[in-house]
Amino acid sequence: MMAGHEAEPGDAAQAAAELDRALTEVVRATGSHAAAVFLLVREEQALRMEVVTGLSSGVVRPWTRLALAAPVPVATAVREGRPVWVRGHAELARRFARTAYALPYELAMIVMPLATGDEKWGALQMLWPGNRSERLTPREESAIGAAADRMSRALARAAASGAPLRPAPAPRVLPPEPPARRPPAEAQAAAELTERLGVGVFSLDLEGHITFLNNRAAELLGRARKDLLHTRPWEALPWLDDPAFEDPYLGALFSRLPSRFTALRPPDHWLSFLLRPDATGVSVRVKPAGAPTADPGQPELPSAVAPTRAGTLYHLLYISAGLTEAVGLGDVTAAVTDQIVPVLGASGFGLLTADEGRFEVLATRGFSARNTAYFDRLSMSAATAGARVVETGVPAFYPHPEELRRAHPQVALYREMESWAFLPLNASGRTIGYCVLGYAQPRTFGPDDRAALTSLAGMIAQAVERARLYDAKNRLAHVLQNALLPRSLPDVPGLRVAARYLPATRGMDIGGDFYDLIRLDGSAADAVIGDVQGHSVGAAALMGQVRTAVHTHASTGAPPGEVLARINRLFEDLETDLFTSCLYARLDLPRQRVTLASAGHLPAIVRHPGGGADIVAAPAGILLGIEADAAYPTTEIPLPPGAVLLLYTDGLVERPGTDLGTAVHDLAHRLADSPADSLDVLADSLVREAQNTGQGRDDIALLLVGPENRSQ
Repeated sequence: MMAGHEAEPGDAAQAAAELDRALTEVVRATGSHAAAVFLLVREEQALRMEVVTGLSSGVVRPWTRLALAAPVPVATAVREGRPVWVRGHAELARRFARTAYALPYELAMIVMPLATGDEKWGALQMLWPGNRSERLTPREESAIGAAADRMSRALARAAASGAPLRPAPAPRVLPPEPPARRPPAEAQAAAELTERLGVGVFSLDLEGHITFLNNRAAELLGRARKDLLHTRPWEALPWLDDPAFEDPYLGALFSRLPSRFTALRPPDHWLSFLLRPDATGVSVRVKPAGAPTADPGQPELPSAVAPTRAGTLYHLLYISAGLTEAVGLGDVTAAVTDQIVPVLGASGFGLLTADEGRFEVLATRGFSARNTAYFDRLSMSAATAGARVVETGVPAFYPHPEELRRAHPQVALYREMESWAFLPLNASGRTIGYCVLGYAQPRTFGPDDRAALTSLAGMIAQAVERARLYDAKNRLAHVLQNALLPRSLPDVPGLRVAARYLPATRGMDIGGDFYDLIRLDGSAADAVIGDVQGHSVGAAALMGQVRTAVHTHASTGAPPGEVLARINRLFEDLETDLFTSCLYARLDLPRQRVTLASAGHLPAIVRHPGGGADIVAAPAGILLGIEADAAYPTTEIPLPPGAVLLLYTDGLVERPGTDLGTAVHDLAHRLADSPADSLDVLADSLVREAQNTGQGRDDIALLLVGPENRSQ
């Protein structure tokens, strides 16, 4: 047992060493200036950075943890099991907008998934300056592929041995290859040279610390050399303590391209900074400059306010971008729990809203079921940390568990975690609830952490408020639309009927899809389907008016073409800018015939009794509401017992990247191949297929009608 136990750390250590060697070699072979390996942590549904080279741990800290569900290059490569190559920032913004927010630098990257067979281990990410060639060379592709295979095998071996490699709390940082050492005399001569040049120069390492500066630089910066060495400029010099001045340094590190900025050293000394990066750090030239013609940046912050670091700001943009894509409350809670919480590194998360004097748990992750049950529907008057935060609107941070337990000794569940953050959800001038983050390990919550978490809570609050309004509006709109659609279809002897309507799953408003079946007498019926242009309450209202007009004119016995012509003339009186497509069918059951007229609608499809289906090739008039005197020709086709006529709207057939005509032919094939014994089963099958292949961008309406086959 002892021997086996002692071997386990070695297996993981061997895998880590193999990752380090492979990473170092592939960086050298491809000229990549920065690279990292991410490991998949399945129980967290997250990717965590295991090792990095070319960048410091402090610089990469905001990006060391990625949600597996996030639409970012690393997560996409792992989820889809394919390489992701991005040629520059423009392409990054087009394909991965959220990552472009977080990395607003001109760089190229490739992400290679690490996997053996169906087993996923993580990803290898590599960066180059954005001005490199747009394609990887065959030699680069070969080196990167070999490195990914080598890493994957090492991770697989460690897992098979029972000692898988687990990411540490912070990634290992592989130091860059040091430059050739100079003799002391030569180094002294180089330092003297910088003094004779008459310009200020200083050097920053990968963490941003000043490792060298000449006397002219110290003079221009206004501090003694000894006070500046081994400090970060934006920390040692209050007038540089602004993200706008730290960001060019980060840009130089990430892109390996020169950057520059101008800053004001009080009271009136303008200085120009030119930054030139390499593998070991950034060289900076500083010299006097004239005052810029434009405002150089943000207003000066009061000395008591610590500005959030540039990296933290971009990280905040990244993790909050998921909220901008969320629509309803379900989308918001999914974005928070699946994409944001894994990035924050919290062991537990809860999102609670205040409603009628009680709290409601909207989302939770990592806390026990007992914890969630306790706080759900808990009175807002209870003496809890969350209630206090909602009452005051001020966040509360507890780095040590004793603080929280002393403040709220009656809440035993607060013993589940070591550190806590309670964040108010402030929106529209009121506190609508709170977020709670629990950490299994002690956490200090520095100024950057507190500022970022508080800002994120505000964004979550805005998203929750917006989602609630959307859901309420959506419910109201669909109640209106459902009221305008027929609650049930009439029973016509000898006629089988099935109808389906599904509202769009995307978009802010209802649509104008409608259908109806009108019984004329014992042997005839009219079937109609249509689509009012747009998605709005106005479209739904117009749909209701069109349905009423259809009933009115159908009751007179007018033929289908005449019914459409009369409704078209009605549009002049309605004074609307919306157009409507409509397909009208008169079913004559004794004659086993159907007469169709179309106002720019998709063609009907007939399924024959013995199988097979045809698209009805009928001339179509123009959309209703365009020309008041338009005519609508009719087409008569046979509809024998056992046949089925399908009328539908475009939501049933539209698919991204597929021509509409092709989609209609595909629908005809599906109809032909589907059993037609039960029209309800057939309708459900067609809708289910549409939901699987489409993206829910439009309403779906369909109407199936057909004479009964009495011989069966």
